[in-house]
Amino acid sequence: MSSKQPGSVELSIRDKLTTLLQPSELIITNDSWQHRHHAPMRASGGGSGETHFSVDIISDAFKGKNTIQRHRMIHAALADEFAQGLHALSLKTKTSEESQKTNTT
Repeated sequence: MSSKQPGSVELSIRDKLTTLLQPSELIITNDSWQHRHHAPMRASGGGSGETHFSVDIISDAFKGKNTIQRHRMIHAALADEFAQGLHALSLKTKTSEESQKTNTT
């Protein structure tokens, strides 16, 4: 699936998170193909093929925020996408400092 061009939902996610969080790293993976057999996806004809994403993001905008606060920031930024069919996000959120600690252990 990675050989495909990003769709409109993925591009919107990238644009909004880049603008809001100015990340030093942002990796977005479209995992929708793994969920196409789920009843809600079948009922909607499989949707746009952009319903499930994994997002790994490193941003200093997360400093001083716990995991729930970080996830709420992202979910709020993507409210329109959720309203239009985005079904699930798997999030990994770190600050630069947290990322460096992880990489050195």
